[in-house]
Amino acid sequence: MINVVLFEPEIPQNTGNIARTCACTGARLHLVEPLGFRLTKKYLARSGMDYWDDVEVVRHACARDFLAAHAGDELWFYTGHARRLHTEADLGDADRELYLVFGRESRGIDPDILAAHEARCLRMPMAPGMRSLNLSNAVAIAVYDALRQQGFPGLA
Repeated sequence: MINVVLFEPEIPQNTGNIARTCACTGARLHLVEPLGFRLTKKYLARSGMDYWDDVEVVRHACARDFLAAHAGDELWFYTGHARRLHTEADLGDADRELYLVFGRESRGIDPDILAAHEARCLRMPMAPGMRSLNLSNAVAIAVYDALRQQGFPGLA
């Protein structure tokens, strides 16, 4: 099972796109508060989050609570500050729970969290001088790379 984890997402349209990716791939979505938007039905519909009912969503009060609850799980942190490329991670066992963790759009994942999990930090190659990919695009790349390694289980 692939779990997509968003630490403090700020832009509702990105989260809506990520929810759609999760719905289409069977991934579970974890939202780590505080969120930069409200999760009311009216707000979700207005933000284009029409796949919301097709996604299993788990909410966490803060990053520290999420990390404590999942300390023994396989967490992979996506950041532009990592040395390892995302293609170097072995995500190929579909029988294990994978947690693909992404930071906020404006600042990414906190440096102290990255330092504590340096061996599990991955980056996607980009042109020199570029800060980052769009969050929803980065999530889609990571999810589909993990699914590719697993042989796209359960997908047509």
